[in-house]
Amino acid sequence: AIAGPHRIQERRRSSIFACGAFCAMASGVRRMLLVLCALVAPLVEGKVKIEAMRHDIQQITTSNFDGVISKFRDTAVSSLWFFKEDNKADIALLDEYNKVAGDLKGMAKVCAISCTDWPVFCDKQGIKETPAVWIYPINPMPAFKFEGKMESKAISNKISRLILDMSLRLTKDNIDSFVTTDPSKPKVILFSNKKTPPTILKALSSETVFKRTVRFGFATDEDKDIIEKFKVKKFPTVLMQRGAKAETKEIYKGEMTFTGLKDWVNLHSESGMGDKVAGANGGKEESAEEAKPWLVQDVPELTGKSQQDICFKGEGLCVIYLKDGAMTPAETDMLTGLSKKFTSQLSDRGAKMKWMWINLALETEYKKLFDPPVMPSAVVFNPHKRLRFAMMEHGENNELKGDEQSMIKLMDKVLGGDARFKMVPGQKLPSWAMRAASGAGSKKEL
Repeated sequence: AIAGPHRIQERRRSSIFACGAFCAMASGVRRMLLVLCALVAPLVEGKVKIEAMRHDIQQITTSNFDGVISKFRDTAVSSLWFFKEDNKADIALLDEYNKVAGDLKGMAKVCAISCTDWPVFCDKQGIKETPAVWIYPINPMPAFKFEGKMESKAISNKISRLILDMSLRLTKDNIDSFVTTDPSKPKVILFSNKKTPPTILKALSSETVFKRTVRFGFATDEDKDIIEKFKVKKFPTVLMQRGAKAETKEIYKGEMTFTGLKDWVNLHSESGMGDKVAGANGGKEESAEEAKPWLVQDVPELTGKSQQDICFKGEGLCVIYLKDGAMTPAETDMLTGLSKKFTSQLSDRGAKMKWMWINLALETEYKKLFDPPVMPSAVVFNPHKRLRFAMMEHGENNELKGDEQSMIKLMDKVLGGDARFKMVPGQKLPSWAMRAASGAGSKKEL
């Protein structure tokens, strides 16, 4: 019998549905097989395979071991993973060890060598079983086998601790010397809320070129004076200060990675190649050991070494605060405030005032010259053409103290043209006190 038209259409629909279901099932099975193949491929292959495009590990051979690791033992920390390609424990370690290479990329040499391909070399190195990771610190420390857990964090921490730290721990006592020593070398400061320098800073400070051309410093959020001085608002902050008078400041705004920081620092590292630099105006060379902290201080001390830079060379009058001993923090704050106030007032008048202080307990010849009736006191010194100075007034019975109000009265008289200036006898400055500068091998001040 011949089926009716509706029977034929029904059969066609059933055939199409069955065919579609079969195709869908076949496609699903195919996808499942592909996933399973991908998962078991490493096990089937049974090999450690380090690929340059996928891994950060540097695979070496016996012929380049010396060129990659031994040659750089004086400057770089290296690790070497000895593996056998078909060993399950080595296969399992590949990803963990690659994390180490990624975390320390550029900061340490993270290498590997196949004992399957180079069994004689591995035997000479005393490798009895794999995986084995050996670490090569900077000379003269000997190489040693890593004995911790074969995990990325443990291996990274061990290597990181061995990276040489050539940064300086900054305090309020050494910060000014730090930024002015070696003026041709940029100064990079990391401000952190951590207690110790991170691996990135250690690696930057000991990098082959940077350790000769850049100086690195580390300050924590506990160093309130330094944080306030540089106006740091968040942590971490990386700041570069450069220039003969440390006048240029730049904050790093990129990602806190070794590569990013290295590229940024490298832009300014080429200027500081030597241990000596030419003095101002092409003068004699200045030793790299000599620091000029007075160049960055708001109220520097007037001494034999600083007198040319802060007073007697260049334009302007010298406002000298006279003390019979050291300045107090309160006096420094007072003079800093007055300096900013009068600098603002004089900005449109072309006048310049340079603020400083002098310890007359040490500079006895200048105590004779100024002959202050009481201390603290102050003078405004004109170092140009005819050497002369105007003394602060203390009243008929010396009842007026050398405080902020007396300083303001002195400044107002000088700026108003009412101050009485006294000539320096013979127009010759007195001799400066002989002082032993801080630091080993420092020269005496003349």
